Amino acid sequence: MPYYTYIILCRGGSLYTGYTKDIDVRIKLHMNGKGAKYTKMHKPMKLAYVEEFASRADAMKREKKIKKMNHHQKLELINSQTE
Repeated sequence: MPYYTYIILCRGGSLYTGYTKDIDVRIKLHMNGKGAKYTKMHKPMKLAYVEEFASRADAMKREKKIKKMNHHQKLELINSQTE
């Protein structure tokens, strides 16, 4: 079963990064205010970025790497996937 690392665009332009094994369920939880403390406070607008991994460990490593990026770097990552 694959795992995913994702970025959600929130109102106000902030970005939330996480990982999950079921991207559809997790995004629905975020959208309904039940996904994470951060997305309860900063309402999610849309899923902006997703990467798929074969293992939970790889998804978690990527999440950690993305969380260390600054806002501009995260936006560049999002834009690189949509180009």
